[in-house]
Amino acid sequence: MPATVPPRMPYACDPAASRGRLYPERLSTFRTEFQRDRDRIIHASAFRRLKHKTQVFVEHEGDYYRTRLTHTIEVAQVARTVAGALGLDTDLAEAVALAHDLGHTPFGHTGEDALAALMAPWGGFDHNAQAIRIVTALERHYAEFDGLNLTWETLEGIAKHNGPVGDPVPQALADYVARHDLELHTHASAEAQVAAIADDVAYNHHDLHDGLRAGLFTEAELEGLPLVGPAFAEVDRLYPGLAPMRRRHEALRRVFGAMVEDVIAVARARLAEVRPASAAEVRALGRPVVAFSPGMAAAVQALRGFLFGRLYRAQPVMDERARVTQVVRELFPLYLARPALLPADWQADVAAAADEAALARLVADYVAGMTDRFALAEHARLIGGGRR
Repeated sequence: MPATVPPRMPYACDPAASRGRLYPERLSTFRTEFQRDRDRIIHASAFRRLKHKTQVFVEHEGDYYRTRLTHTIEVAQVARTVAGALGLDTDLAEAVALAHDLGHTPFGHTGEDALAALMAPWGGFDHNAQAIRIVTALERHYAEFDGLNLTWETLEGIAKHNGPVGDPVPQALADYVARHDLELHTHASAEAQVAAIADDVAYNHHDLHDGLRAGLFTEAELEGLPLVGPAFAEVDRLYPGLAPMRRRHEALRRVFGAMVEDVIAVARARLAEVRPASAAEVRALGRPVVAFSPGMAAAVQALRGFLFGRLYRAQPVMDERARVTQVVRELFPLYLARPALLPADWQADVAAAADEAALARLVADYVAGMTDRFALAEHARLIGGGRR
């Protein structure tokens, strides 16, 4: 039978009832407010830069490995599917998913860790908070405001899709909520929760693909893992003697599908139990409504443990981490000491920086916005070394 999409549920966010934008705008004739948010994110400069930013492997290492952009597209696809199955607003879920990694530095979490340590004296660095800074201040294309002027619901989802934000609130996020309260102490909408778990589904699935392609582990080593092992066994039963690459794809798409189906089943059960009458009631529940079942959560945790040891901490990956960490560690203090090295269109902000903390935040904005290839090229140009 063909798939059926449930009608919009009362606990879905309604774009017609949005809390609006910081700067009021005329409504669109053809698009809902959340569709406009999604489109603005896709057209943002920061979104385009994701194509040359690391997911696990540094961008230039191979054409088939995921980049931060391809990861983001996969997250958005999962988010739309799950949100549609739950009767939520698919455009809002997609918008949050598309924006969730905008704040990432070059070289992925490695670059973020390095920049967070460098920024520790001036409020630290957090990629979720940086995403808010990008969409509210750093994107400068519109005549009437800085940023993208997204709706409250999309900003809320970007800020707290992983759950309520506790103290200390990252400085970049605190600066914004001081003038536009995103209610950081509550859970986000169900749509934002969908985007968060879609991130988990996507990276656990594609990191298996990329680790296998890189030769850091084999299919045989995966067969003892819950969820993954049974998927390979089912493929072998249905398609004995299947070519290795087809076998891999068939097994891993079953892993992917099992995670998605589990999330939908659990969310439907939780929503049926609590019966929220509005998106506000979802936020006030005090616990997420979108989650893995205990059994699936345990299987995913086992998979994460395997990937941590065999992929994220594999020696080739660690060697590259050490090299690119040094790039960030050397570029940041150089720009801080010599801000005249920043591009001409940044110099007005340099002149306006009131103190060292403001200048450091500006330098962090610039370094965080770099792509992998640009950071490597700038390091080679200004400091020397280049690629080895």
